[in-house]
Amino acid sequence: MIQWLRDLLQSPLAEGTGGAAHDTSPPVRVRARQGETLAKQLALVIDLNVCVGCQACVTSCKQWNTSGSAGPLADLNAYGANPTGTFFNRVQTYEAGEFPGTDTIHFPKSCLHCEDAPCVPVCPTGASYKRVEDGIVLVDYDKCIGCKYCAWACPYGARELDEERQVMTKCTLCVDRVYDPLLPEADRQPACVQACPTNARLFGDIKDPDSVVSKAIAERGGYQLMPEWDTQPANHYLPRRITAQATPAAPE
Repeated sequence: MIQWLRDLLQSPLAEGTGGAAHDTSPPVRVRARQGETLAKQLALVIDLNVCVGCQACVTSCKQWNTSGSAGPLADLNAYGANPTGTFFNRVQTYEAGEFPGTDTIHFPKSCLHCEDAPCVPVCPTGASYKRVEDGIVLVDYDKCIGCKYCAWACPYGARELDEERQVMTKCTLCVDRVYDPLLPEADRQPACVQACPTNARLFGDIKDPDSVVSKAIAERGGYQLMPEWDTQPANHYLPRRITAQATPAAPE
């Protein structure tokens, strides 16, 4: 990486220093350095065994974020031949196996908030960054120029260009929701988690061994998506349980 870009991405950001000339206290750093090990990492854990592909997570995510700090999220020509839309969360559905033993698999996917996020160092303006306090990967829309470098760097296809604003967008883990003191404690979780009718989505700190997400990963064999990329995705998936199918009785 060229030196000026490395210096830009690793420079600390001051927050709440007051601007006093005599203040020698170190600035509060809000951006994690590339490859830095954080003490806290918020993430989603998705149970593929109980996801029914109802799209409730998709619609609730769209509704909350298009009217929140991340929005508005554009939908252009939504009902035409070539519609485009900005979604932070999508559910992909696959058919596996051979008839009659076929299986339908619903696979929700959004930004995985990688611990070593490849989208961050490629950003030429520093718009993409990882928060040092909780590991959430965010985009500063005021700095984003829509160059799509982050989309090319992301091996999971989790970045989307908002074609109306020409900025890159992604899942924020509803950061404006989980830290909102005006919401009841039970509502301070991502919109997709709250909307899921089967409780297929869990939210918490995967660095805390006593959190619900850490326990689910340990007890159910939770795994990371495409670990060979060495990005250390924070989001994990709980595998489907394979059950034997009943063999139909032979006709008499």
